[in-house]
Amino acid sequence: MRFLAMILAGTILTGSIGTALAQSSQPAPALQPAETTKAGVDAWGQGDYMKAVSIWRPLAFAGEPDAQFNMGQAYKLGRGVPMDLPVAAEWFRKAAVQGHVRAEDNYGLLLFQQNKREEAMPYIRKSADRSEPRAQYLLATALYNGDLAPRDWVRAYALMTQAAKAGLPQATTSLAMMDQYIPEAQRKQGLALATQMALSSRPLVLAAAEPPAPPVKTGRPAPSAIRTTDLPPSQPAAVKPVKPAKPAPVSAPAAKPASKPAVAHEGDWLIQLGAFSEDARARALWSSLSGKVKTLGAYQPAYIKSGAVTRLQAGPLASEAEAGKLCAAVRAAGADCMVRHK
Repeated sequence: MRFLAMILAGTILTGSIGTALAQSSQPAPALQPAETTKAGVDAWGQGDYMKAVSIWRPLAFAGEPDAQFNMGQAYKLGRGVPMDLPVAAEWFRKAAVQGHVRAEDNYGLLLFQQNKREEAMPYIRKSADRSEPRAQYLLATALYNGDLAPRDWVRAYALMTQAAKAGLPQATTSLAMMDQYIPEAQRKQGLALATQMALSSRPLVLAAAEPPAPPVKTGRPAPSAIRTTDLPPSQPAAVKPVKPAKPAPVSAPAAKPASKPAVAHEGDWLIQLGAFSEDARARALWSSLSGKVKTLGAYQPAYIKSGAVTRLQAGPLASEAEAGKLCAAVRAAGADCMVRHK
């Protein structure tokens, strides 16, 4: 069965600051590439997208992978430059060739979006091995349908379970559909495999899939293909799944009570977790992150409307150092974060 076309909505670019290149032999007090890339990130965070692009462009042409990744983000989102997904994909490809993991993730997803799905699948598999939820969702769909990958319901159920636990709404919906057609024995095997994936630090090699189990007569209607749908805003790769308490099927995530700050905080610093075209997505990200990052729940979220964009911020914090420490905890949980001054 064919997949539906995907539209990847982007998040605010926080940038990935690379290691400084070797200093120039000239004594001029020029910024090193990593510092210059950060200057672009700062400009981006202030909404000056054209300035950010003007800083990153020469570095990207010079081969600096973080700048290439950032140029890809700019073209993907249409900020500072016209939106151009083929150009974005090419910048992601250049950075991916140099080992930039997030660029590799984005490149595979854009190839898939552009209907270059066979070309995209090696990247999708590698991203899924790194526990990238969107890649897990796409690979699980392919394994379930038998499109672009040999049909394997056990592995499909395991990957879809992992993507659902990461908070991907489409994965939760697809998992419920799988429950209708995949026999219970294979679902239990999938849950056990999902637990193994969560506990193991080694990437799961999906290329050598076991032959699919023979059909089981269950009285259920014939399985229908799972269709991919629009994906939520990009999430960084290499999110390490949290060990589940019980290997039980995941249904729609239960609503979490609103976080209440443990103490009253004051200060002139905030952290920004993303910018979204839909307010609901900002609130969903806060619900997910405040459960993963314990220290984050002590602060109040703020949903700042700016035109058609909703920015998710949290705070206040007393100092830049305190805000940086909180951002580090957020990044360790696999999310983007930037420090902002009021």
